[in-house]
Amino acid sequence: MKTVCLGAGPAGLFFAICAKRLDPTHEITVYERSPEGVTFGWGFGFWDDVLDSLYRNDPATARQIEAASGVWDGIEVHISGQPTAYLGGYGLSMGRQRLLDILTARARELGIELHFEHEITDLTQFADADLIVASDGINSPQRALAEPEFGTSVESGKNFYLWLGAHKEFTAFSYIFEKTSAGWIWLHCYYLDAGRSTVIVECPPETWTGLGFDQLGPSECLKTLEKIFEKHLDGHPLISQIADVDTVSWLHGKQVANAKWYRDNIVLVGDSAHSTHFSVGSGTRLAIGDSVTLAEKVHEHDTVAAALAAYDAERRPVIARVQGEALRSMRFLEGAPELLAANPDSVQFAHAISKRLGSRGAKWRYYLHLATQVKVLRAARGKLTAARRAKRIKARAAL
Repeated sequence: MKTVCLGAGPAGLFFAICAKRLDPTHEITVYERSPEGVTFGWGFGFWDDVLDSLYRNDPATARQIEAASGVWDGIEVHISGQPTAYLGGYGLSMGRQRLLDILTARARELGIELHFEHEITDLTQFADADLIVASDGINSPQRALAEPEFGTSVESGKNFYLWLGAHKEFTAFSYIFEKTSAGWIWLHCYYLDAGRSTVIVECPPETWTGLGFDQLGPSECLKTLEKIFEKHLDGHPLISQIADVDTVSWLHGKQVANAKWYRDNIVLVGDSAHSTHFSVGSGTRLAIGDSVTLAEKVHEHDTVAAALAAYDAERRPVIARVQGEALRSMRFLEGAPELLAANPDSVQFAHAISKRLGSRGAKWRYYLHLATQVKVLRAARGKLTAARRAKRIKARAAL
């Protein structure tokens, strides 16, 4: 079988790795328009379920990713003028470039052909390919060529957000809300790697305009944000996404959906097929899930058509659930200023954050939340979480 992957992000690379491991005779070529070693994005946030999947499908890759990952422990909610509120849980994260380096090296090790700085505008050159995997991101050029056939739709958010970094390690995932003269603005912060964290700025349009971000240049924008959040950054500067380039890119949340994920022998995976709001941190996680499923279905079925239908049928319910959660999260954050105006209590607002994905939850969870605000009980909860995670790590080590 001959397959072409268009896009060397996590979706395209891990599909190629999984497919090649399932069938070493599978001829796979990956094309990427950017230079090797160049990526847009800071960190890859994930949970143990992603590592479990990686270990099941390629332990060699999984071990490297696990070794390169850091752990953030617990969630903190900071609201100006209020005591810090706490939520439980943990997550893992690593730099996106490190992830891509691992996947690229593994793909080459398996004999997958990679071509960087190679823009594909004409698919007729791949007339002999059995399968074309469009793994070219949220603004997929391949999807754009046939949007009516894929049934592409986009739901946009109203808030502005800006993806940055900081030379500070946030050991807990931190929501930091500050009230300014122009209105509320907040950060989503989590550990990236040694000495760095991902920092996402978010605010409603009124705050964005009121603080002058529509007029400020990149350096002035960063200085304004550093001043607003100085007590949380501990004097560390904010850094823009593209090194050595004086630019910042404010965006609106955008969720892409497609009525169909394939046409003929072309299939969408990862963000080209579906995207979620950054506040649920599932983009790479879902891309890896797509890659695993597509590789399995291609291996299991005798025809590409049957494999693509099976891939769509298995993944679509999973994606629909997560996209529903992501939309609820996006709308919750759009309404955060009104919630804070009505009741700025950090403990109650943190509880609202924990329920924003739509889960009503049992009443005991609210009492657990209240208990988590007590230092000694929070420490006990943390020890239980750490014990459960240690058990999971031990189980993976046996693979």
